[in-house]
Amino acid sequence: MNKPQKLKAPFSPPFFYGWIIVFIAGLGLFFSGPGQTFSISTFIDAYIDRYHWSRSLISSLYSVATLVAGLLLFMIGRSVNRWGQRKVLSIVAIILGLSCIWNSVAFTPIMLFVGFFLSRLFGQGSMTLIPVTLVSQWFVSYRGRALSIMTIGMFAGSSFIPMINTWALQAWDIEGAWLLWGGLLCLFFAPLAYYLVRDTPESVSLLPDHRTALQMNSNKNTPAVIEESWTLKEAMHTRAFWLLLICAGIPAMVNTGLTFHLISIFGSKGVDTTVSAFILSLMALTSFPVSFISGFVNERFKTNHILGAVFVGQIIAMLLMIFTENAAGAIAFGIVRGIVAGFESITFNALWPNYFGRGHIASINSITMTATVIGSAFGPLPFGYAFDHFGGYGQILWLMTLFPLIGAIFAGISPKPRKSLDKKMRV
Repeated sequence: MNKPQKLKAPFSPPFFYGWIIVFIAGLGLFFSGPGQTFSISTFIDAYIDRYHWSRSLISSLYSVATLVAGLLLFMIGRSVNRWGQRKVLSIVAIILGLSCIWNSVAFTPIMLFVGFFLSRLFGQGSMTLIPVTLVSQWFVSYRGRALSIMTIGMFAGSSFIPMINTWALQAWDIEGAWLLWGGLLCLFFAPLAYYLVRDTPESVSLLPDHRTALQMNSNKNTPAVIEESWTLKEAMHTRAFWLLLICAGIPAMVNTGLTFHLISIFGSKGVDTTVSAFILSLMALTSFPVSFISGFVNERFKTNHILGAVFVGQIIAMLLMIFTENAAGAIAFGIVRGIVAGFESITFNALWPNYFGRGHIASINSITMTATVIGSAFGPLPFGYAFDHFGGYGQILWLMTLFPLIGAIFAGISPKPRKSLDKKMRV
């Protein structure tokens, strides 16, 4: 990892500058929205109505574009290691904005594929990877709560962006809706990120968790921030890395498949479309307060134990989905799924820096985000295949329930590795 460039903070707030970083990182998660499934899904019917493309064609383009984007995400991690979060985040925001402008004029399947690819690589992938990496650099002891506050941006995006898109599509059609996000990314978020972001606390003469170099030198009672730092190569030689990498892909696959087909799944059970749409918002609203609790829980308990509990919660949510036959059951599913999501997002964000330190976290997170993006690419396909061939979702829901069970087992047998015990932990 390159030595961070020494810069002054743009201003001196009366509190730790790391909380400014948390704010801009949360804003980055919000502006990842144009590349997220919850946003792109609102455009699907508009494309079908205008160009008469089939739903299966658009779904296939989306899945393949997501898969290719996931395979290339490692390049973003390398770029962060080389140039730092400040520069890369600003450039990524501009490219994502330009991809939105591209999507506004996409009128062929090939053009739409390119737009989906750019949106997924620089939206869902990069604009999620970089904020998490950035906050992990600024906090160690308080990492859980910092990530919890940062995640407000994602919950705000999933709650409000679909409504903003719906309004923009009605007011300005496809072109105007995409141009709105392109303008906001290029003219608002990218300059703000470049002005406010600093790569590490050390680059502005600070230390993580509101410790200053002066305090560390003058106060022997101030505990040092000690964290083992693993390179990507070292991490890849541990069993825990590979088992938890599989764990990262499981919720991405299951949750993306459920979200992409949620209205159809509930519709097959006789649940009204309005109620189904409400469930999407209910999950986000439930996740919001739970994420705060999750941050403190992650500071006090072993991460793999929390992750195992998350997968157990996912199994409960899947069983509720399978046996739901009315609106009350759908609401129960939405609440449980929202609780699980609140713990899931924070736990996975904290997992990798907690296990492998912050020294090479960009490279490590780029691989873990690749697993997440690839998992999400394969999510919608089996649900669509099951509906086309079996006329419903019963079989695929039971099959998908097996994956969280595997995740719970893998999380349970993956304690935090120690370099002093690396011989025992090597695969």
